[in-house]
Amino acid sequence: MASTGVSRRSSIMASRLSASAEAVRASEGRKKQQAVVARRVEYDEESLAGEPQYDVFINHRGADTKRTVARLLYDRLAQGGIRGFLDNMSMRPGDRLRDTIRAGIRECSIAVAIFSPSYCDSEYCLWELAMLVESRKTIIPIFYNIKPSDLVLPEAVAASEGYLPEDVERYKYALREAKNTVGLTYDSATGDMAELVSAAADAVLYNIEKMERVQRRETIVSRL
Repeated sequence: MASTGVSRRSSIMASRLSASAEAVRASEGRKKQQAVVARRVEYDEESLAGEPQYDVFINHRGADTKRTVARLLYDRLAQGGIRGFLDNMSMRPGDRLRDTIRAGIRECSIAVAIFSPSYCDSEYCLWELAMLVESRKTIIPIFYNIKPSDLVLPEAVAASEGYLPEDVERYKYALREAKNTVGLTYDSATGDMAELVSAAADAVLYNIEKMERVQRRETIVSRL
């Protein structure tokens, strides 16, 4: 992913994310809707200009988390100027599912993978995760009502004739990589959703800035 667009925004992301914390807790519906519309207009303009449209890919199981942490995180990142790919917010009628998802993953350098109880039952979740791992994207795991040790490919999937053997191995490898990556944990019985969203947004910002520092060093070295 090209770093130019992200670099122009990095100096103000931290202050925007901090300033928006109370807004996330208050959740003023009309203002959120206006912000989303504004982001969509910006996406369209940048697409026409040939610039990457997304910074972060949000991989999640819709039935478990689309209306909670996935959408809240998407809105929080948008308020901070960070452009997220979230399927129901980023795709338009007529888009080809896999083609659009591939493009979103290709443009993003960072992903947030939200692992939830029924995550591993979804072919799309597993397919996206395998693509993210194979593309060597930085993945920030959120273990939502599950433990890292729960990331095991269900036997029904592993033994199904509907999956090619090589795809089963890809999914197993991607899950192993994810469970061995430091992430955030959340238990809906005791956790604070606002704190989870804030921590996830901070982790995204940290990794964007870390990546930019590496890119700047590489640029300097290449000029020596």
